[in-house]
Amino acid sequence: MVITGLERLLHDRDALKNLVKRKTALLVNHTSLTSRFEYSWDALRRSGCPVVRIFSPEHGLFGTEQDQVAVDPGMLQGIEVVSLYGHSAETLKPPAGMLDDIDLIIFDIQDIGTRYYTYVNTMILFMKALHGTDVEFMILDRPNPLGGRIVEGPLIGAGYESFVGVEPVPVRHGLTAAEMGLMVKEKHNLDIHLTIVAMENWKRDMYFDHTGCAWIPPSPNMPSLQTALVYPGLCLLEGLNISEGRGTTTPFELFGAPFIDPYALRERLNSFNLDGVMFRPHYFRPTFNKYRGEECGGLCIHVTDRDSFRPFLCGVAITGAAHDLYPQSDFLQGVYEFNDMHRAFDLLTGSSVIREGILAGKTMDEIGRSWAPAEKQFREEKEEYHLYKD
Repeated sequence: MVITGLERLLHDRDALKNLVKRKTALLVNHTSLTSRFEYSWDALRRSGCPVVRIFSPEHGLFGTEQDQVAVDPGMLQGIEVVSLYGHSAETLKPPAGMLDDIDLIIFDIQDIGTRYYTYVNTMILFMKALHGTDVEFMILDRPNPLGGRIVEGPLIGAGYESFVGVEPVPVRHGLTAAEMGLMVKEKHNLDIHLTIVAMENWKRDMYFDHTGCAWIPPSPNMPSLQTALVYPGLCLLEGLNISEGRGTTTPFELFGAPFIDPYALRERLNSFNLDGVMFRPHYFRPTFNKYRGEECGGLCIHVTDRDSFRPFLCGVAITGAAHDLYPQSDFLQGVYEFNDMHRAFDLLTGSSVIREGILAGKTMDEIGRSWAPAEKQFREEKEEYHLYKD
């Protein structure tokens, strides 16, 4: 069984003795749990650690809010809870003065190993805010649910940085939160006191269901590991007028729109010969989000071989197939994650290259080759930051 950084910290008597002497703030949410399902803030305070403040990411401390919904500050058991996801981009960083009385920040949130999932992005922005201060930043590491070997997708292009793309890494980056922290500190030459409590027994070829850890849905629309497996590709539909399955019990595992013929779309996708995945025609009626209350035709995604399955390529193929078959299919415009400079699809993919390739009628092979060189280079470079070498 994998032993998380939190578990290791709580069983290190010397480390706990040191924490007792320091004013500590936590950057956590409801996934910051021990193997006995005790929240970190409860376990640390029980051990004598003076937790004076909690910073919470998107969705709130207990993951109650939907995506892109501002979270208000609050109190929990006498502890101030500061939201790092409010009504503007300025709220994504710790407010001025909130670090003046803090000696140590502890980060412990379960991420899902995808660039546009915002928890590690919150961690990175917090680290940058600590540059040049005396506040220690401690990362309690947790598994990357998608493993640490497979890398897929393009990097962020210049000018396309956003809250869904803080760092120029592939969509599926194959790093843990602590490894990402090491990389960010070095690449940005951050003057911060970074401490890492690594896991025990985690291996790079492990998916989350190999770890022995309990799956706690890290956000409202991430109910299972299966969701996390398809998310690196199906999240692209947030940038289209096609439902990504929000408002159903299986978000991202199904998708569709009122104008889609499921059988025609399946035939088109099958012609791409995508590895490790099959599609099932389906109809559904979302209870909220896109097409609320309307019947949508679409497909359910069934991953048949997760080692060969490439979710980002799958998401691009779905986007291209929908564009080929349905004139109604369109790329959304407007504010997305506090950014109105670019379309949501371009922010997610990291540039306009893929969207323009689809509009120009390029083949999936041609489009896929556009990110292959950068993907290969990152795969080699990231090994420098591996904490788990197998």
